[in-house]
Amino acid sequence: MVNSTGLLGVVLLARHGDRLEFFQDPNTYTPTETYLTPLGSVQELQLGTFLRSQYLTPSSPSFISGISTDVVNINQISVQADAGGGGSVILNSVQGLLQGLYPPTTESNITLANGTTIVGPLGGYQYIPVDSIEPNVLPTLNSFTNCPNFNTHVSEFYASPAFLQEAQDAAPFLDALEPYLGGRSNNFTNMYNIFDYVNVQSVHNATFYKQLPPTFAAQSYYYANYHEYGVFSAPTPNGIGNIAAATLLPTIFTALQDITNSSNGLKIALTEVSYKPFISMFNVTQADVTDPDIAGIVDYASVVALEVYEDSNSRPYITMKFKNGTTETDYRQLSMFGNTTVYIDDFISQLAGSTINTTQQWCQACNQTSSWLSCNLLIGN
Repeated sequence: MVNSTGLLGVVLLARHGDRLEFFQDPNTYTPTETYLTPLGSVQELQLGTFLRSQYLTPSSPSFISGISTDVVNINQISVQADAGGGGSVILNSVQGLLQGLYPPTTESNITLANGTTIVGPLGGYQYIPVDSIEPNVLPTLNSFTNCPNFNTHVSEFYASPAFLQEAQDAAPFLDALEPYLGGRSNNFTNMYNIFDYVNVQSVHNATFYKQLPPTFAAQSYYYANYHEYGVFSAPTPNGIGNIAAATLLPTIFTALQDITNSSNGLKIALTEVSYKPFISMFNVTQADVTDPDIAGIVDYASVVALEVYEDSNSRPYITMKFKNGTTETDYRQLSMFGNTTVYIDDFISQLAGSTINTTQQWCQACNQTSSWLSCNLLIGN
């Protein structure tokens, strides 16, 4: 494919930054509240700065044609963030990212009728609207909670021969790890919470960090990757294990179409989420087939970019890139359906059959009949 016009825009999927300990029910994935740390805020700022260097710097080969580089044009950017699954962590994270993307500038000012020029606070802090997606209103970004059929999928995975064999293989390690878990269950079904405790303590507890045997953090991460990949993927794209992607894809489709519509003006569409949609997105696009090492829990402040171009015949296509947290300094190229570039209409047609487009469809897919959720709202609006 030949890039004839430069980068038209980008759809971004970003994970939140470092946070305090987090517990989620291993059967229903109902979460407890947690809080973003200063480290997490810095990680998100670093991610935003990286994205700025990629897309808002004119000398970058990935510079977005026609985008406002210093003062944000809110018609060129759309931002949404998951407001469930841990409280304010994700919403606070996206604010840090946006300040790296569009940092304070004295050009963010207004001249009053009397001739006085007022610069925004904090040296020209830029306020970018964020659409907070509440899961009890729209299940777009947290569609796996309160979903009975997803809970059944989790139970079936835990009962599968492959899971039981992995649990047996992990048992000696989990027995050795138990004294370090502060009374938490070392059952393999609790593997994500085990990993999360080890990870958080290793970052924020100096005594724990010094006492934990050298290989234990890596081993807990290895087993948690197996555990979470099995929960948030499925053998077929429309399997309930991929519901985190199924409800997100309609929003992605709309953003891609808006970017290619020159009269719309959209240049960047950003969605801030947890790690779960990454697993499902990599699964439904088959990116994890070509790169099996991405089939698991992405690091804090990770990002997936769907970059939008046009070929010489003005037919739009996308390429998928991924940066795993702040320890990686640049993107890596991923494949979708075995190809590094995919036409947008092919991308949509390939995945349209596995999407959940309305809350009513979500209710049906989940066998959710509870009265707390209205089933006539459109997902993604």
